[in-house]
This record gives sequence, C-alpha cells and structure tokens, in this order.
Amino acid sequence: MDTFLWVIVPYICLTVFVVGHFWRYRYDKFGWTTRSSQLYEDRLLRWGSPLFHFGLLAVFLGHVMGLGVPKSWTEAVGVSEGLYHFMAVSIGAVAGIGTVVGMAILIYRRRTVGPVFSATTKMDKTMYAVLATVILLGLANTVFANIFEHYDYREGVSVWFRGVFRFQLHPELMADAPLTFQLHGLAAMLLFALWPFTRLVHVFSAPLGYLTRPYIVYRSRDTQLGTHRPRPGWDRTR
Repeated sequence: MDTFLWVIVPYICLTVFVVGHFWRYRYDKFGWTTRSSQLYEDRLLRWGSPLFHFGLLAVFLGHVMGLGVPKSWTEAVGVSEGLYHFMAVSIGAVAGIGTVVGMAILIYRRRTVGPVFSATTKMDKTMYAVLATVILLGLANTVFANIFEHYDYREGVSVWFRGVFRFQLHPELMADAPLTFQLHGLAAMLLFALWPFTRLVHVFSAPLGYLTRPYIVYRSRDTQLGTHRPRPGWDRTR
C-alpha cells in the first residue's frame, strides 16, 4: 500500500496534471478562464480575493522553500534550524490564516449571491472542497507539527517530494510521517489531478499579449471641440 500511495499515485497525478493541461488548451481554449463574476458582486470580492490570492502566493513560496530547498542549503547560508522554524510558524500561520479567511469570504459570496451561485458548476464545488481541505490540513501541519509534535518534515516529506522529480522515491518517509501530513499530501495530489479541469488553469494565463497589442482608440461623438486638450487615446469622429 505504501508503494501505491507514495510511488504510483504521485506519478499518476503528475501525468494527469501535465497531459490534462495540454488537452484543455487543445480542445477548450475559450474555457481557459476564471469565469469572473465581478459584475455580479464586488463588495465581498474586493476583500476576499486579495486575501486569498496574496495569502496563497505566500503559502506557495513557503512550500518552495520548505519542500524544494534542502535543509543543508539553508544552514549553509546561515539560517539556523530554530530561525527557520520560527519563520515557518510565524509567516506560514499568517499566510495560512489570510488564505483561509479570504477563501471563506469567497465561498460565502459564491453561496449567498444568487447570480454567482447560479454560475457555479459541480466541478467548482469539488475544487473548492478539495482546495479547502488542502489549505486547512496545511495550516494544521504548520502550527501543530512545529509547536506540539516537533516533526521535522524537511528530513521526511521534503526528501520524498524532491525524490519524485529525481525518480528516487522513498515511500517509507511518507509512511512514517504523521497522519495529517499524509492526508495533506494525498489531498494535494488529488487537487493537482483535478487542476486541468477546473478554473485553476487561469494560473497559467499570463496576459503577455497586452504588452504588444496596439492601443485601442476611443472616438467621441461630441461636436463641441472646446478649448481643452483632448485626452490621450481619444479621437473625435468626423
């Protein structure tokens, strides 16, 4: 079972993640969007969206540091184990709480605002449920594992994670990890498998075309020329 969960399943989810994005881009280019609902309601969105997105960005950067950077590297540049865990708990907790609060606002908005709820698909609901599970388990790991259990995930989970990309997996490292870390890993793999088929694909939609496209010229029908200087980008109709 350990081999199946921590060797086979990761590669299945990674394959679905990569191939699924190519398939989605090939057959559903016009669906590659967030399906923004800002026109329906923006008061709650104005609070929830920044909290969620900036918090999630901080969480992502924390995972890059915690999972992708070996423990020996941070120690080599002068970051002690105590300092690292202090930063992980303090910054991670703030980022995690901000993400949870932002997501709670967005889910409340999506459930209580009629037009927004009507535009919510079954896949959206599934994605929100899995994403919330991943975030809550991650927040629990950040707080309880560092304060109460003192589990050093950088010598266990992190080594296993890097081994996925080097094809040198050690399933026993995940099998020996606390249950919450195992559940967090399984939920994260499920999220990555669902990713290509949800609105999360917009993460890879950088609007680079905006940098090279021509200016949009707006024309006014006002026949009174006046004495003021016209605004840039506006040209009067003739």
